[in-house]
Amino acid sequence: MESSVYLEKIAIAPPTAKIYQRLGFKKKTTQLSASKQKETDGYIEEAVSLILLQGSFLRLSIDNNDGKSITFSGGLKFASAKLSAFLRDCMEAALLGATAGNAIMKAIVEKTSQGNLTAAVVYDATASEMTDAALDWIMDYLNQLIRREGKTLLPRRFSAGYADFDLKNQKAIYQKLQMEKIGVTITDKFILLPEKSVTAVCGICG
Repeated sequence: MESSVYLEKIAIAPPTAKIYQRLGFKKKTTQLSASKQKETDGYIEEAVSLILLQGSFLRLSIDNNDGKSITFSGGLKFASAKLSAFLRDCMEAALLGATAGNAIMKAIVEKTSQGNLTAAVVYDATASEMTDAALDWIMDYLNQLIRREGKTLLPRRFSAGYADFDLKNQKAIYQKLQMEKIGVTITDKFILLPEKSVTAVCGICG
């Protein structure tokens, strides 16, 4: 598989527990009034209605892994000892990308400008966790496909900007995934826009 697969509408339930955790609420120690929880849950629902999760993935074979850098089929090469170690037992890898779309980001800006910082913060946390959950969904989807080949994904993923895997590598991942097709752009500092957009690398073993 040498061409990206696009997922134009990823439908998942909001990971409410993780959203609350991101907001700073601790299940056993944070006391939350019924009215506050109702307000927060309402903002989460509003945020979910504004989020359009889309994604893409691309399978690539690993042609060389010398412990310092990795070369994939098609000539893509990343210099990263940590990524090399992460993928040391894999003959393939998958590039993953997901976005929550523009509407939620516009709503966050609007709520902030209106002075409704509570809504803005809840929207932001919901979008972050939903985008991360979209990558989980993509991994689950890909796992179902490759199980037919007796293969499986590593349980974790590795993103540009982590450890010695320089953020500049995000541009190559973005280009390989052709994320402009799902409405994502990238800045000259390698930041994805809309802000709630992410990429990652995951190993395929077996």
